Amino acid sequence: MPHRPEGEGAAAARREFAVLLGEFRRTAVLVPFDEHDSMWTADLNGVRWICAFSDEGSLAAFARARGEAGREWTYRTVLGARLLDVMVPLLPGPGGVALDAGSEGGMLFPPVAGVVPDAVAVDVQGEEAQ
Repeated sequence: MPHRPEGEGAAAARREFAVLLGEFRRTAVLVPFDEHDSMWTADLNGVRWICAFSDEGSLAAFARARGEAGREWTYRTVLGARLLDVMVPLLPGPGGVALDAGSEGGMLFPPVAGVVPDAVAVDVQGEEAQ
């Protein structure tokens, strides 16, 4: 295995994430709704995550894991960019998107600059523009 300078791995991981983020932004995903016709979200460590799924199979696996496979799951198809740019800013407090929650291929799009609008990114709030 070739030796890589420290930081090169981090740069490669950032590039890989940027590619995945771009793909997510261009892709329509399934967003389940609860009995109050609100987007299904989960709170974890002070962040509200909108749960989205890449396909019906991923949503069904999530329902089975929750022991709720027997109930009807209402969902809407939403473009990933709309979730990040429009829906996340409507959440109370910091928010992001959890894609395929609970699966091995799950992915988090956190409330940070470059992922969500700067106005709701936790890593730029309160900083003065340079």
